[in-house]
Amino acid sequence: MKRRKIVNIIQGIQTSDGAGVSLTRIIGSPELNMLDPFLLLDEFGSDDPNDYMAGFPPHPHRGFETITYMLNGKFRHKDSAGNEGYLTDGSVQWMTAGRGVIHSEMPEQTEGLARGFQLWLNLPKKLKMIDPSYADIPPESIPCVDFKEGKATIIAGTFQGVTGPGRPHTGMLYHDIHLKKNSKFELDIPQGWNTFIYVYEGNVELARTIHKGQLAVLEQYGTLCLTTGSSIAQFILVAGEPLNEPVARGGPFVMNTRAEVMQAFEDYQNGILDKI
Repeated sequence: MKRRKIVNIIQGIQTSDGAGVSLTRIIGSPELNMLDPFLLLDEFGSDDPNDYMAGFPPHPHRGFETITYMLNGKFRHKDSAGNEGYLTDGSVQWMTAGRGVIHSEMPEQTEGLARGFQLWLNLPKKLKMIDPSYADIPPESIPCVDFKEGKATIIAGTFQGVTGPGRPHTGMLYHDIHLKKNSKFELDIPQGWNTFIYVYEGNVELARTIHKGQLAVLEQYGTLCLTTGSSIAQFILVAGEPLNEPVARGGPFVMNTRAEVMQAFEDYQNGILDKI
């Protein structure tokens, strides 16, 4: 059995986004610009309201999907089409920006921990201008699978015959894995997919130690095999089928050519996105 090896380990950088929300940018940083089809991965987490209360006021997107997974905290989102939703502990917001949407994500929590992840998933060229849509997924709709070594929360893809509620427009999986100490974890992932794990509690061993706050990019072929040591570990496991298409980025817009990005800015400035 071939085991997937580590290609690279990324630490991420401290930055801010929105109106000043403190976060760690892991994908979309100078060290790892993207991992096809993943464009960005941010972790936000603080028990200081000053780090997150400014939130993300109205801003546009086009050409990709955002997947926001809340471990702790409460955020309310609204968009230019009149949609409104509420993120709570353990919930997921799956937004397909498609041809364009303007939305806001504002915290409603004034004390306590707000922590989670936002992942940007690219859309293929043929789907970049589809209708925008939302899926607000409450925690009770996200299956959790208990197994001998721990448990897995299945946001998208299939784990031990259980399929998560996320409906990506490309092949991908997204699992939140909690492992007991001194455990071994193995999983078959579709061959040829780009795969990463991001450890947010404890550490895991995969020939090398992946510490808390580190992302490991894995080889495209083989089985994932890792172990824990004398402490528990928690990590997100994400894998996706590469699109292998040109990527042109301009802030909140991700298209295939620079001209398409400039058109997105023009549409936004002319108020067209407000009418989509």
